[in-house]
This record gives sequence, C-alpha cells and structure tokens, in this order.
Amino acid sequence: MQVIAEIQAGQDELTAWRRHLHSHPELAYEEVQTAEFVAQKLDAWGLRVHRGLATTGVIGTLERGAGRRVGLRADMDALPIHEANTFEHRSRHDGKMHACGHDGHTAMLLGAARYLAEHGRFEGTIQFIFQPAEEAAGGAKVMIDEGLFETFPVDAVFGMHNWPGLDAGRFAMRTGPMMASMDCFDMEIQGHGAHGALPHNGVDPVAAAAQVISALQTVVSRNVNPLEAAVISVTKIHGGDAHNVIPDIVQLGGAIRCFDDELRAFLCRRVVEVANGVCEALGATIVVNFNSGYPAVKNWPEQTELAASVATAIVGEQNVDAASLPVMVSEDFAFMLKEKPGCYIFIGNGAGEGACMIHNPDYDFNDAILPLGSTYWVRLAESFLGVSSR
Repeated sequence: MQVIAEIQAGQDELTAWRRHLHSHPELAYEEVQTAEFVAQKLDAWGLRVHRGLATTGVIGTLERGAGRRVGLRADMDALPIHEANTFEHRSRHDGKMHACGHDGHTAMLLGAARYLAEHGRFEGTIQFIFQPAEEAAGGAKVMIDEGLFETFPVDAVFGMHNWPGLDAGRFAMRTGPMMASMDCFDMEIQGHGAHGALPHNGVDPVAAAAQVISALQTVVSRNVNPLEAAVISVTKIHGGDAHNVIPDIVQLGGAIRCFDDELRAFLCRRVVEVANGVCEALGATIVVNFNSGYPAVKNWPEQTELAASVATAIVGEQNVDAASLPVMVSEDFAFMLKEKPGCYIFIGNGAGEGACMIHNPDYDFNDAILPLGSTYWVRLAESFLGVSSR
C-alpha cells in the first residue's frame, strides 16, 4: 500500500481532528463550529478561504500557476441520532451524532489540503469544498444555486464516502449509477373522528393508512420491471392519542429510490395515484407532498477511470472494484455531477464482526483509513492536474 509517508506520519493528528469533530456534531446548516475548525486550518496553511456558501460552507482554494481546475468535496453535517457509543470521543451533544462518517470525510480532505499546500507538485487549481447539509437537506444544491461553480470554477469534481462492510484498504466505484435518487414524501389522510366502539359513525384514517402502506408495496412489485431496481419505504406513521378514539387525521412519510430518471418520475406519480385511490375507496381524503429530492449519483466514464487508476496505484488492482454494484442509498453529490463531470467512490471502512453500517447509533469512523483517504485525494489531484517538475 503506497500511502504518502508524510501523511502517515501525521496519523495521530488526523485522528485527533476526526475525534474532535465527532465529539462536537452539528446538524444541517448549523455547522458553525465545524466550519470554523476547517477554515482556521485552511487559512493557517496558506489557502484562500471563502465562508458562507449555503450558510456554513467553506471553500479553500490552492493555486499553482495556470492549468486545469479540480474540485474535491467533503460533507460536514451530522445526523439527529442519539449516540450509543461510550468511548471518550462520543458525541457531547445529545440527539446529534456523526453516524455517517462526515467527521472522517472532513478530516481526510483536511489532511490532503495540508499536504498539498506544503508539498504539492501540480499545475492548476484545487478547490477544497467543505459542504454543509448533505443529510436530506440538499446543501450541495444550495451551494450550486448560490454560485459555487461560477465563483470557484472546476473542470471536474470528485467525492468520496466511507463504506462499512467493504474491507479497510479497498476502494469501490463504477461508471454510471452509483447511488439512487431519493424523493421524500409526506401524506396526510383526513378521515372523520368517532368513538372507537362506534366506527360506523366515522371514517377511520388509521385503517386507510394501513391500506395505503400495503398498496404502496405493490407499486414496485407489480408496476416496475423486475430487472430495474426501486424501493418505496414508508418510514413514519403518526395518528391518534387515545385507545378509545378514532382520530381525524393520520400522517405518513417515507421515500422513493431508484436509478433511472424516467422511472423516478413514474414512481412519484404512481405513489400519488395509489394513495388517492385507496383513500377514495374508503371515504377518506389524502394530500401528498414531496418535500425534498436528490437525483441519482451517476459517475462520468473518464473521471471514474481516473479514480480507479489512482486507487489502484495506491492499494493495488486486487483492492479496487471498478465495477461495483450500485447501492440504494442517496447522496446530494448527485447535484454536483449534474453540473460537472466527476466521480464518487467508496473507501472501505472495515468489514466483519463489529463493522457497523452508517446511520446507526453504534457507528464510528475507522481512524486507520484516514491517511489512505488523504493519500487518495492528493494523488487524484496530482493526476488530474499534472505533476509539476518544480
């Protein structure tokens, strides 16, 4: 494994940064202290620092003469999860946790920024993009809408996410769909309240909600080609306050995921049709709202080939899966890939007993891979821009 020696020597400091960030998680658009931590370090290393895109975003610009321009992106926000871990660097903020590894992503990109500022041999410009609000809040789109690529132009943009279940020391990527689209929905079913012993006097929204949930499971199984991938999950249900009262209203929520744009539009339309049809048959009414959406993450061929070659040079061909299976989770880096060529990859966070999937209260980032991730960023930037002889 060809990890850069100077970065490996800084393992303890990278770990300290990561654990500090883990201990102080901040939710979407609230990453004030995280942004300050990032900005201070970038400024100390001589990068030109810009703050405030998407409220708490930070951009560090490093230039070495004329040439191409590349964007390297890390996400900074945490999740509204109460951490179950008891180690020393556990979250200090109840109900907030870095359960997706964004603390590690930030630390790895910082490690690369420091090395490139101090030792980088390249011709061109690197934009280090520290993005807020990835977790279902669309921070990438907000940064773009506020002029990210106009103010900080790039010829390509790259992202990376840790992946539990993939061995540490391995990378995975693919051309085309890498991660699914996501469309979140909320439904409000309006019935007519009644005594629980006299249901014939009302319209039961609880019964309607149960039927809607069941019917939605047939959309993928009966309306989608079995060779195409899609998931519809109802993940929230709220209604009623007493054992003997049929409520007026029940609320549902969930998400739709797939890889194809046309299928995505069909699924959103079909969910509304099915929900309306079920409720009409039962005498209830329903309002369906879509409140956020991410397109599918689709990697570009040339940039994916570059990412694979860089990873291979570091860890060996046997440790790089350049045709990995896509996953149904979603990522707002998709918005950046809609605007610019690029590639999004997975870095192994570890497999086997004790490996914990993201978005879990027992999760923790694997500090052993921090130097590897930083090395990947450095070699990717140098490969894209060209190594200077100076």
